[in-house]
Amino acid sequence: MRQQGTRRTVLVRRGLAVAAAGALAVGGLTACGSKNQVPSIGYGVDAVIASYNGSSTLGANSGAAAVFSRVLTGFFYTGPDGQPVADTDTGTAKEVPGDAQTIQYRLNPDGVYSDGTPTSCDDLVLAWAARNGRFTKAGPGGPIPMFDAASTDGYRDIERVDCQAGSKDATVVFRPGKHYSQWKTLFNADEMMPAHTIANQLKLPNVVTAVQTGDQATMERIADFWNTGWNLTSGKADLTVLPSSGPYRIESFTDKDGLVLVKNEKWWGNAAATPRIVVWDKHSDLKAKLSDKAIGVLDIGAGSLGDVNLSGFSKENLPGRGVEQLTLSTGGVLANANARKAFALCVPRQALFDKFGHPGYDVKSGLGAGLANSRTVPQDSLYYSSIVGPADKYKGGDPGIVTAASSSGIQNQTVRIGYVKPDDRRAQTVAAIADACKAAGITVVDAGAPDFTAQQLADGKVDAILGGDAGMPGPSGSLAETDAIAALRTGSGVNFGRYGNGRYDAIADQLASEDNSSTVLNLLTEQENLLWGDMPSIPLFAGPRTIAFGDGMENGIASPTRAGAGWNMDRWVLKR
Repeated sequence: MRQQGTRRTVLVRRGLAVAAAGALAVGGLTACGSKNQVPSIGYGVDAVIASYNGSSTLGANSGAAAVFSRVLTGFFYTGPDGQPVADTDTGTAKEVPGDAQTIQYRLNPDGVYSDGTPTSCDDLVLAWAARNGRFTKAGPGGPIPMFDAASTDGYRDIERVDCQAGSKDATVVFRPGKHYSQWKTLFNADEMMPAHTIANQLKLPNVVTAVQTGDQATMERIADFWNTGWNLTSGKADLTVLPSSGPYRIESFTDKDGLVLVKNEKWWGNAAATPRIVVWDKHSDLKAKLSDKAIGVLDIGAGSLGDVNLSGFSKENLPGRGVEQLTLSTGGVLANANARKAFALCVPRQALFDKFGHPGYDVKSGLGAGLANSRTVPQDSLYYSSIVGPADKYKGGDPGIVTAASSSGIQNQTVRIGYVKPDDRRAQTVAAIADACKAAGITVVDAGAPDFTAQQLADGKVDAILGGDAGMPGPSGSLAETDAIAALRTGSGVNFGRYGNGRYDAIADQLASEDNSSTVLNLLTEQENLLWGDMPSIPLFAGPRTIAFGDGMENGIASPTRAGAGWNMDRWVLKR
């Protein structure tokens, strides 16, 4: 049951979203009485700008969707309630009848990148090749994926993408017997990368031919660029490889001036309403930027900045679609499932929710109401209350924790919890866990750092990540829960704990196409029992977000999802 839809009324058309209370006239600088439109808006968000490529492990985990959804467009984007919304400026997608699930994609005839190259189905072929898991290379223990994709969900079920290089049309055909009900989450904003950039950089005629022939050497070169060629380093942004397919394009990226997005002159849809957006990410001093009045929109984890003055803003605290959780290693001191369960027993989940889980709001039902007792099923799902019974024993403060810790071998061990600093709420959370676990003889160490990355969990440098879905530091979650599901799948790029269970994978695959409610309920019940038995992560609560719009802002619509408040930044107008 949806709980969030009544919170706001939104009109959505061709990527244009405005509050029903007052539409704006799109154009250049305008005056309204004594107020003038501000030509540049600062956007403070606790994502970490690390990659232009939102489909890569680095891009997905660092929060590319919250920054680049209106720079790199797709056939759908994540709307404010977490739902996929069609972006007909990019093109159209429709499911057609047939023995195999088939989707016809048609790109807008007027579509062109900011570098003058027309959009084409080559981009769909590249996205599929990168995320279908079929292209491998030799590794130390056998074949390993060429592409460092965040997830293969949905894409691995696609048999082929019919595309003539340079064409505006593509037909996506799924494998026989496969049906992916969440197909609208494929080929989306911030995930469809410019294939022509790779072709130009590698001096190839096109990417399509390389994928169709499967030439190993060429595909390895393509994968190498896809993996790292779009990484972003402050002061070193190569704009020649960063063309835009949306209303904004990147102008520059430096520590001093932030990530500067400017109006894309070649955008064929409704022009961006504000000429310039400056993104300040988690590595910026957001408190100082607020004091300097450099921020007009703020989207952060509630309490992450501690005491902060938000006078001059309209602020809302609300539960996010991402689950604040501890993602656990399946190696080191937590290699044994019993050790992970013993650690979960000492984590004071109920006390953490009471103190940190609902700041400034008290939700009676649905999203944000009490502990989040599932990693993959949202609290406002009709199935939720029927399947989360196994979580009852893990509210914290269990009197048997000392015995459990001793028998599992975790007693007198140290658990290192990492997260991206600065973050006052997460620092306090780790301190509370450390205090609670002390009685069981478990030492908890705050391993947070400004340069922390989720990869440190996979590398064994920490034992747990405190973050959102897939270890994200900032905005996370969607209605489809695709990131949360992928974070537990064997071999998934965002499965940083390296958890693997073939039965979980099989259940996830079946749920992707199952529409019988009784079968779904049985599968979800089995899944919850399995996950609470294996304990690859410890869900805490719906990650609380603080979203604030400066006084005078028009069309600011809160989105506590992976796309963040910036989901419709091209409609923002700030008048002062």
